[in-house]
Amino acid sequence: MTGPKAASAVVDAPLVIHHDLCLRPDPSRVLLRPFRPTVEPRDNNPIDKPRANHIVSRIVALTPEAVDAELADVLDTFDHRHLELLETLDTRAAAMDSVLAPHPVLSVARRRLVGAYFMSEYSFEAAALFNPSIFPHPDQTGIAVGSKRFVLSVRGVGEGHISSLAFRTGVVDAAGGLSIDPITGLAPAPHIRGRTPTLHGEEIDIVFPSGTELSECVIFPVTESQKNGIEDARFVAFEDAGKTTYLATYTAYSGQAIRSELMATTDFQGFRLSPLNGVAAQNKGMALFPRKIAGRYAMIARQDNENIHLLYSDDIYTWNDGQILLHPCYPWEFVQMGNCGAPIDLGAYWLLLTHGVGAMRRYAIGAALLDKDDPTKVIARSRTPLIQAIGPEREGYVPNVVYTCGAMVHDKWLVLPYGVADTFIRFATIEIANLTGSLLAG
Repeated sequence: MTGPKAASAVVDAPLVIHHDLCLRPDPSRVLLRPFRPTVEPRDNNPIDKPRANHIVSRIVALTPEAVDAELADVLDTFDHRHLELLETLDTRAAAMDSVLAPHPVLSVARRRLVGAYFMSEYSFEAAALFNPSIFPHPDQTGIAVGSKRFVLSVRGVGEGHISSLAFRTGVVDAAGGLSIDPITGLAPAPHIRGRTPTLHGEEIDIVFPSGTELSECVIFPVTESQKNGIEDARFVAFEDAGKTTYLATYTAYSGQAIRSELMATTDFQGFRLSPLNGVAAQNKGMALFPRKIAGRYAMIARQDNENIHLLYSDDIYTWNDGQILLHPCYPWEFVQMGNCGAPIDLGAYWLLLTHGVGAMRRYAIGAALLDKDDPTKVIARSRTPLIQAIGPEREGYVPNVVYTCGAMVHDKWLVLPYGVADTFIRFATIEIANLTGSLLAG
């Protein structure tokens, strides 16, 4: 458990309370992903077999005793690090059948060894863990009076700068103290339940094995559009017709192009990942309002890499031109502005957290209050940042960056996790009355 403290290396406004709690990348957390050896012809012969066939031929040539010994070594070394390892090896071997030249019928053990030679571990947060969003956990049983359990979505980055989506859970108490639940370290691969082609890409349904804890769920890229990353998920508990669906807009990065996509879940065991359509979906940084406004879906977006836009749509999967809601006014946001998560219902207002980029590409987090019935009306906005990196906490993979993908209300507190230097995660709390009073006072 960590309590608030009044002073921190990143305090820029007295109303912001920073916490000792910090989440850093853990290279011991690994998942399994396919290993695909490249084709390397011998003697410049273009019709030579690919390396994969050579590898399988060598496995076929092993004696049964050698196969058993090699497979036993694989299980002894890796089984405790992964759920359903044997099932994963079986699945990988079956996938190889369709791409390799015919080989003799193999025993179960030999097929599993084939699967092991075409799998590898990936440390999905070895390089960075950052850009969190936070929202109330759907299960609040067993929580002390005055406390709230939350879910934290986090962006992990590993070898090759590939981003994936992971989760943590924790509790905020009545005094604004924060704790993060311990994790097992396991990261089982989800099963793909279905792939549905659409006009704008592939929709994927995945499900994690029964009994998988939320902190063990890691959503790794599964389509061509996501090949190099699932980035910066902005989660919101979306209410419609008495039903709650947890939705997240995120950036899919292919390695060459970006686009916005939508993730949906009701139980955090199964997830649907869908491409978004329209002009606005060709950009990043989209954040959905937690419910419809005047019967239409509403979205905060950045269409021109400079201003914050408000968009409406009758179709949650299609987003086109909107109107400028906020544009750079103050020096700390002269380069560009963007949202820092879904708008938050404060009762009298929508609270929109923003980011601004100023001189020397220095990032900062601010806020704005929007009219509850007509969010095109900006009631107030930050003249100075709430949070910006100074001192030792400006250092990291990308210096001078503080960034969040969403905050949460708990009683009188705004709970605000944020990424530091695209490397690790810190936490702050702000009394909501103090925040709104500061904004309205100008």
